Amino acid sequence: MTSSADELALLDAVAQADLVRRREVTPAELVDAAIERADAHNPTLNAIVTPMYERAAARLADVRDDAPFPGVPMVLKDLVAEVEGVRFTEGSRFLANNVSTYTSELVHRFERAGLAIIGKSATCEFGMSPSCEAALFGPTRNPWDLDRSTSGSSGGSAAAVAAGIVPIGHANDLGGSIRYPASACGLFGLKPTRARNPMGPDAGEGWGGASVGHAVTRSVRDSAALLDVTAGPDVGDPYWAPPPAGPFLDEVSRPPGTLRIALATASWNGAPVDPECAAAATDAGRLCESLGHHVEEARPDFDRDALGQATRIIIGANVRAALDAGAKARGRALEAADVERVTWDYAGLGGAHTAADYARSMGVVHRTGRAVARFFTRYDIILSPTMCRPPFPLGVLDMSNPNADAYLAAVLASIGFTALFNASGNPAMSVPLAWSRSGLPLGVQFAGPFGGEALLFRLAGQLEAAQPWASRRPANLPG
Repeated sequence: MTSSADELALLDAVAQADLVRRREVTPAELVDAAIERADAHNPTLNAIVTPMYERAAARLADVRDDAPFPGVPMVLKDLVAEVEGVRFTEGSRFLANNVSTYTSELVHRFERAGLAIIGKSATCEFGMSPSCEAALFGPTRNPWDLDRSTSGSSGGSAAAVAAGIVPIGHANDLGGSIRYPASACGLFGLKPTRARNPMGPDAGEGWGGASVGHAVTRSVRDSAALLDVTAGPDVGDPYWAPPPAGPFLDEVSRPPGTLRIALATASWNGAPVDPECAAAATDAGRLCESLGHHVEEARPDFDRDALGQATRIIIGANVRAALDAGAKARGRALEAADVERVTWDYAGLGGAHTAADYARSMGVVHRTGRAVARFFTRYDIILSPTMCRPPFPLGVLDMSNPNADAYLAAVLASIGFTALFNASGNPAMSVPLAWSRSGLPLGVQFAGPFGGEALLFRLAGQLEAAQPWASRRPANLPG
């Protein structure tokens, strides 16, 4: 790679945008450098599955230098967010030749802000696994250890950002799919409050309100600045998050005050926690205490077994509905060979339950949300590991793994701390504060009150200043 491409790879999106505004680089030079880095690293990582280089270059003529992100390159996860005329597979062989007929509102907001989408990033089939090992495209590799998973389902975006291909990777989060790829790849990943970002024009919510979109980034300020240009309701949204008091970017440099932090190192779902992951959270608690916050062990009280069963029913119902719609559009019945094992199992689960089961399951989710909300009347932040384990070896979380028990155990270890906040709708972030003895990233999760992204950004900015992570880069890449 050229030295200029290497130099730009060290900069976050805000810094790259500043270079354009100062006329030190052009938007085209930013995009060309990202493409050069993609050509160098993507054959190893398999992070980008549908290049969009020509489209990105063509759109630069309409980008204003005073846009928030003029020509700053990004990747778009191949799930939920669509681009008219571009292949949209959702990681499934069943949709291998599907092409979008419209552009999602979130994508319009990215591009109005000047961002240049250079490609679609890898995901697992329908976003249903905490890894990116889809049969359609093959495994995505973790830049920190090429034999390890990036986690998922936003692992393609995480690999692209961790490798310095782009500073921003679009991501979405159903049970932790922003936070655990951030944890596995040494990045910052914030899951916003439910309905903070739009899902239109075709959907009002995802999977009972559990799903929300945003990004993985290297810096806190990139995440905040991006949320400033995407947040807010779209026409026809059924509901939306409480509006912020001001720009999220301004919050990053503001002190958070003295916070009441609840520390939890035992997973919500009972999955065993690796000692290094627990130690990462405990050390983060000590760091918070050194910054003047009050930290004590505490956890919200809710029925974890009821929530787990409700979540399975809701996912099964949504998978069955999606596959039925796809089969109808193609004019033939769906067969097990069309999808991966886990997808087929969930479709069967969806067909085995009734509409009343679904309604009861949503009741469980809402009761859980109220329990979490009551907990946040006593605490400002819940601190925990992001994942119960360091990144898994490739193959364990393959959705067609014949060892179903090993697959399920790995899923529970991935979602053990994250999925609760998809049920409750609270914002939560994974912060790259720790690395294992073998050099693998270990994220630490901080969850905040509903609508409380501003508080999380203040705390994240303080943590980033106290224990910076930007200089840590993976060394397992060619070039």
